[in-house]
This record gives sequence, C-alpha cells and structure tokens, in this order.
Amino acid sequence: MKKILLINAAVVFAALSYSAIAYDGQNCKEPGVCWEPKPGYPEKVAGSKYDPKHDVNELNKQAQSIMEMEARNKKRQEHLAKTGKFVYDVDDIE
Repeated sequence: MKKILLINAAVVFAALSYSAIAYDGQNCKEPGVCWEPKPGYPEKVAGSKYDPKHDVNELNKQAQSIMEMEARNKKRQEHLAKTGKFVYDVDDIE
C-alpha cells in the first residue's frame, strides 16, 4: 500500500514539475530577453502616471558628496606628502 502511494505521489510530483518547466508565462524575443510590459503600460513613460518625476537636486546629492570626499582626500594626500604624517580630520590640516 505504501509503495503504491509513493509511486502515485512521485508521478503527480513529476507531472507538476514538468508543467512548471514547460511554460514560464513569458514570450521571450531572445533567450534572456523576456521583459514584457503589463497591459496598459505606455510606450513613452515621460509624462505618464508611471513617470517617477525625480528631483534633480536629490539625484545630484551623491555626485556632490563624492566630489567633496575627493577634495578632502586630496588635502590629506598633499599634507601626507609634505609632512609624512597622515591626518584624518581635514580641519586639523593648516
């Protein structure tokens, strides 16, 4: 009885796993290129309800902080070259 139940369970499991492998719900143009927009998604995003409307100042915050970091590192490097001592706090550098 156990053997029959195990065989039936294995057959059901195999059939379900095969059907999951056979269809993934997407129509791919090429292998790996399977993105499809949902129905109603516009061709042009700008100006639509899907447009994120990012603030330019918010987008430039990281670039600004990187420029400030590079300026601090340059001061540290110049001070190290002159004195031979590394100073982490840029405010301590004269």
